[in-house]
Amino acid sequence: MNWRDLPSLSALRAFEAAARLGSFSAAARELNVTHAAVAQHVRALEDHFATPLMSRTGNAMTVTPEGQPLARALTDGFGMIATASQDLMDRGSTRAIRVALTPSFATNWLMPRLARFWSAHPEVQLELIPGARMVDLRSEAVDLAIRYGRGPWPGVDQEPLVRAAHTVLGAPSRFGKRAIGNLRELAGETFLIDGLRSEETLWTRANGLDLDNEKVLTFETAQMVLEAAKAGIGIAILPMPIVASDVAEGRLTALMTESERESSIAYHIITRPGTVMPARDTFVRWLRSEAAAG
Repeated sequence: MNWRDLPSLSALRAFEAAARLGSFSAAARELNVTHAAVAQHVRALEDHFATPLMSRTGNAMTVTPEGQPLARALTDGFGMIATASQDLMDRGSTRAIRVALTPSFATNWLMPRLARFWSAHPEVQLELIPGARMVDLRSEAVDLAIRYGRGPWPGVDQEPLVRAAHTVLGAPSRFGKRAIGNLRELAGETFLIDGLRSEETLWTRANGLDLDNEKVLTFETAQMVLEAAKAGIGIAILPMPIVASDVAEGRLTALMTESERESSIAYHIITRPGTVMPARDTFVRWLRSEAAAG
């Protein structure tokens, strides 16, 4: 690397903050410098690269197409530096392990099991961060994520935790113990879908039922879909791990379940490569044992 070709770190920090926040003033507050200093740094970068990096749109500053690759690279790079620095500072500390996961998986799979973890490992603190957004462990202050999908994902270590076979569900008051052999038997019903994911729509289409031709109610989260199904509002299609207890205890009827051998979707354990965190690794081993126990 030829360091002489790189602009100053202060200028890069100023541009990254301004690009991310969309404002010289907000960047100045974050960096504890003046508005003029941020503007001067950005102008210096534009002179260095001989191209405009930011432009004003109304009251906001926007990144130009030429500046976008640099802005993304700087946000990722500074984030990775901050994360690596925090990992070094946290060695030997007892801070909570930060775990990002979907609200439905946290509520329906993890929480009913968590008392067993703390009974066995009272020394390990956990901070659960439920949310639908896919966090980037390379640049965010998260130690572990449990992510729904097919994978693989770049820049992280990953392993399947539990298979997430699609399960078609209805209220027992409506369907009793009915089972179906083909999704087309449900044509004309009302379907309940989590608007944040498309896997269910793709799966139903591949199995002979196009939801574009059916009545569909869309909810913001899978947990809302689950509660609507239990209330008898319609038919839900959800991953088996988050509905298993409701099916086993009779709150929902599993009308049809995808074979786990056929399912390529799972909840995965995602960690940053090359990091040593004994408390995190203790939690990962426990997750594996719980998944193996069913």
